[in-house]
Amino acid sequence: MALMPKRVKHRKSQRGRIRGSASRGNTVVFGDFGLQSMEGGWISAATIEAGRIAAQQYIRGEGKLYIRIFPHKSITSIPLETRMGKGKGEPDYWAAVVRPGSMLYELSGVSEAAAKVCFARLAHKMPVRVRMVKRN
Repeated sequence: MALMPKRVKHRKSQRGRIRGSASRGNTVVFGDFGLQSMEGGWISAATIEAGRIAAQQYIRGEGKLYIRIFPHKSITSIPLETRMGKGKGEPDYWAAVVRPGSMLYELSGVSEAAAKVCFARLAHKMPVRVRMVKRN
């Protein structure tokens, strides 16, 4: 099931723009290896879930996966073939706002080679460029 907030103050959010690098959530904290974004963007809840499933299928319960992002932003869209006007569309999906340097996923309890293969599978699903980093 896709992630979404239990409740929000406002149903519809403005687009905003992603400026600067992540100052928080940019280091490996929970696991031994992390998947770090190299560019900014939005990652939908469905994409986060797809990455989780891909990682879980690969590690098969021998390691632990940590998801470090959460989709707080509602993305709206107007139905296709709709005329101009009539206001902003209804919320379509939820997305996590990712800045360059944000840690997306972390892995613990697996070897470096296994983590590399696992994160390679995740990288294919991500809409932003990512890299694998080790804990300091």
